[in-house]
Amino acid sequence: MAPTVLPVWGRPHTGAKVQGVTATASGPAELLHRLRARSSAAAQSPITHIERVPARPGRRTGWPAWADATVREAFVRQGITAPWEHQAAAATLAWQGTHVVLATGTASGKSLAYQLPALTALATDPKATVLYLAPTKALAADQSRSVARLGLDGVRPATLDGDTPREEREWIRQHARFVLTNPDMLHHSLLPGHGRWGTFFRRLSYVVIDECHAYRGVFGSHVAHVLRRLRRTAARYGGSPTFVLASATSGEPAVSAARLVGAPVTAVTEDASPRGAVTFALWEPPLLPPAEPVPPTFLPPAGGAAPPASSASLDSPNSAGGAAPPAFSSSLNSTASAADAAAPVFSSSLDSPASAADAAAPVFSSSLNSTASAADAAAPVFSSSLDSPASAADAFDQVDATPVRRSALRETADLLTDSVVAGIRTLAFIRSRRGAEVVAALARRSLDEAVPGLGSRVAAYRGGYLREDRRAIERALLSGELLGLASTNALELGVDLAGLDAVLICGWPGTRASLWQQAGRAGRAGGEALAVLIARDDPLDTYLVHHPEALFDRPVEATVLDPANPYVLGPQLCCAASEAPLTEADLELFGGAPARATVQALVDQGALRKRPSGWYWTDRGRPDVDLRGTGGAPVSVVEAATGRLLGTVDQGSSHVMLHQGAVYLHQGVTYVVDDLDLDDAIALVHQEEPDWTTHARDVTDVSVVRVRSYVDAGPVGLFLGDVDVTSQVVSYQRRRLGSGEVIDTRPLDLPLRELRTVAVWFTVSPQALAVAGVEPADIPGALHAAEHAGIGLLPLMATCDRWDIGGLSTANHPDTEAPTVFVYDGHPGGAGFAERAYATATAWLRATREAIASCGCEAGCPSCVQSPKCGNGNNPLDKRGAVRVLDTVLTALPPD
Repeated sequence: MAPTVLPVWGRPHTGAKVQGVTATASGPAELLHRLRARSSAAAQSPITHIERVPARPGRRTGWPAWADATVREAFVRQGITAPWEHQAAAATLAWQGTHVVLATGTASGKSLAYQLPALTALATDPKATVLYLAPTKALAADQSRSVARLGLDGVRPATLDGDTPREEREWIRQHARFVLTNPDMLHHSLLPGHGRWGTFFRRLSYVVIDECHAYRGVFGSHVAHVLRRLRRTAARYGGSPTFVLASATSGEPAVSAARLVGAPVTAVTEDASPRGAVTFALWEPPLLPPAEPVPPTFLPPAGGAAPPASSASLDSPNSAGGAAPPAFSSSLNSTASAADAAAPVFSSSLDSPASAADAAAPVFSSSLNSTASAADAAAPVFSSSLDSPASAADAFDQVDATPVRRSALRETADLLTDSVVAGIRTLAFIRSRRGAEVVAALARRSLDEAVPGLGSRVAAYRGGYLREDRRAIERALLSGELLGLASTNALELGVDLAGLDAVLICGWPGTRASLWQQAGRAGRAGGEALAVLIARDDPLDTYLVHHPEALFDRPVEATVLDPANPYVLGPQLCCAASEAPLTEADLELFGGAPARATVQALVDQGALRKRPSGWYWTDRGRPDVDLRGTGGAPVSVVEAATGRLLGTVDQGSSHVMLHQGAVYLHQGVTYVVDDLDLDDAIALVHQEEPDWTTHARDVTDVSVVRVRSYVDAGPVGLFLGDVDVTSQVVSYQRRRLGSGEVIDTRPLDLPLRELRTVAVWFTVSPQALAVAGVEPADIPGALHAAEHAGIGLLPLMATCDRWDIGGLSTANHPDTEAPTVFVYDGHPGGAGFAERAYATATAWLRATREAIASCGCEAGCPSCVQSPKCGNGNNPLDKRGAVRVLDTVLTALPPD
C-alpha cells in the first residue's frame, strides 16, 4: 500500500551537531526511512500507509485600495509584499461590515486577514478599539507579539489574561486599543465590569475570534452566549462591532460561525496560500508477545472488608417520563421483573465534569422521586472512568486487559528520541497531560543514556503549568534550545513555531480538523514536512490506520455546539441579567422560544424577578458560571513538605487524577497524593518514584427521563432522549509500569455525582437476537462489546472525543424491558454528540461493525472491543456476538 520512494528532503541536516552527536539523517523523510528499517520483514513494518500531500503554489493579489498606507507598509517591512487571495477577500468583507469566517489550512496567513481591517480601523479612527479572543493564553501572547512587531504608532496592543498584574490591567483598560484576551476574561471580568469598560465597548470596531473551531461542545455553547452578551453590551453603549472569525478547515464553517456569534456569517474557504509537501505516515505499534494475564488483587480498607469495585451497585431511580413510544416494550414506569436482578449492567462511562452542585443550579435540577424496586438494587452496575476531556486518558493510555500492542506513548517517546538524535526539530502531540509528561520523561532518559546531557533538549508542555514555566518553554522552543517537545493540544492552536520539521501525533486527536491542524505545525517556512499518526490500542485508531480513506478522502467535520442546552442557557441568562435587565428583544438574541421558557423557569425558582422594564437578577453577587462546565474552582496541587504550588486540576478531573494514593506527574517529577480536600479544593502530595501507575474506577447507572425522538424498526428501536446518570469513583488500581500488570485494587470513599444529559440508545428484542445466533447467556457480552466499540467509533461522526461520552449496556434495562445499549454525552444537558450519533446512526454503527469484524484478534482486544474505561475489567466481552448484534440492528434500521 505504501509507496517505495519517499520525497527528497528540502532542508538537509547532514552533519548537524547535537551535543556531541552528529546527525546523519538528511531530514524527516530520511528519518522515516530509518525508522521503517527497524523491522527486518516488510510484513512487520509498523507503517500501514504513507500519504504524499503534494506542494501547492500560492496565488497573490494586490493590496485592497481601502487598506491604510502605514499599515500596508508595516506588513511589507515584515516581508509580506502582497496578500494571498483569500486574505484579501476575507479582509475586504470585514472592512465592508460583513461578519466573516476564514476557514483555511494551518499556516495560511489567517492573521493578516483580520489584522489588516482591524489595524486600518485603528489607523484611520484614533478612537476605535479592537477586541481579540483566543482559546489559549499562548496564542493570545503570540498574536500580541505579532502586532507589536509591526511597529504601528497608536495601536497599543496589550494582553489581558489571568496572569496579568492588577496594575497592568488598569493601564490596559484606560489606554489599550487592541486588547487580546480569552473568553474566560470576557466572561468573568470585562462584561460584569462593563461600566468601567464602557468607552472601550462604545468604540469597538472589530471582534476577532481566532481558532473558532475550538469552541465546540459545552464550552462552545457557553462561549456562544458570552458573545451574545458582548453584542448586547456593545449595543448598549452604542457600539456595533464586526466579527471576524478564523478557523481551521472545517465542515459548514458559515453555519457553525453563525451559531457561535448569533448572526449571519459569510465564509471564505478557498485557500490560496502556498503549501510545502507533506509526507504523512500512519503508524501502528507492533504486537506484544503473548503473556499470561495476572488476576487483580483487592485490598480491603482498614477496619473491615469491602466488596470489589466490580460488584458495587447503585439504586437507580425509575423514570417518570410518561407514556412510552411504540418501540418500547412497555411503560417506563413499570416495575422491574425478577429477571432484572440477574441481568448485570456493564458500563463504560466517563467521570463527568458535573458535580452535585451542578444538579442544584436553577433550571437544571429536576429530580426524580420514584424509587427503584428491589430487583433494580440487585442488578450490579459496573464502570471504570477516566476524567473529562481536559485530561483524558491520563492513565498512561493503558486498558484493564493485558495490552496487545506496544504502548503508543512508548512508541512516540522512541520516535521523539530518534528525531532529536537526528537533529530534527520535532513536536509530539499527546492526548493527555500525564501522557505528555511520560513521553518527555522517557525520551529524556533514553537521550541521556546515549549522550549525557542530551535529555535537556526535550521538555513537556501542558496546561496547569505556572505562567513563568510556560513562557520559559515557549522561548526555549522558539530559540532552538529545545529540539523536542511533548505537548498536549495547548500548542495545537496558532502559535507560530517556525522551524519545526516533524510532528508526531500520539493517538487520533478527535477530529480531522485537529489532525490537520497538528500536522500543519511542521514545515511552516514552506519546506517539506513529516507527520506521523501513531495509533493507540483503540478501536477508532485501529480503524483509521487501516482505512486511510477515512482520513485523507473525506471532508473535515462540522463543529458541534448547542446554545439551546438549558444547562448552558439558564446560567448565561442569569449572567446577562446581572449585567443589565433582560428585555424581550434580548430574548430573541439568546434564542427566542427556548430563552423565554428558561427565563420563566428562572422566575419561578426566584433567580430572576419580572418588572415592567425587564427581568432582573435577584442576588447581590454575580452568578458563578464555569464556561467549561468543570463543576467548580480548580483544585490546587500543593507539595505538602514545602507548601509549593505545583499546578491545578479542574474539579471534574480531580476525583480521577488526585484521589488519595493517585500518582501525579509534574514536569517529569512523580508525586503521590496524600490527601484530597474537595471542600477547600486542595490536594497535598509528596515526591516519590513508585514503579506503578494508578487508574480510577467508578460505578454508574443510567435511567431514562424523556424520549425526544425514536425510530420504530420492528425488533429494533433507536432512541434519542434525556437521561439521568449517577456515578461514583469507588476504587483505583495500581498497575506495574511498563507491563500494565494489575498489582491490586484499593477502595475510595468519594461523593456521588449526578448528571442530567442526552443519550442515544438502541434496543433489540431477545427473539431477534436468538434468530441472529446470540444465545441468552451471550447477550451481556455481545452488547457490552458493541457498546465499547460504538463509543470508540462515534468520534468518526461527531466532533467529540471518546472521553466526551459514556455508555452503558444491559441485557434487560428496567426502563426499556429489552436488551439495550446507551451512549450519552458526558456534560450536563448534553453537548450535541448524542444528537449527531442519532442522526448518523446507520453510518456510525456500520463503521463500528466493520472495525470489530476486521480486527485480527481472536476474542477481542483494545483495538476493537476492549475499553480503557471499563469498570468490569472488560468482562464479559463477546466479539462475534457484537458483530451479530450490530448486523441485526443494521438490517432493521433505515438509512440515515
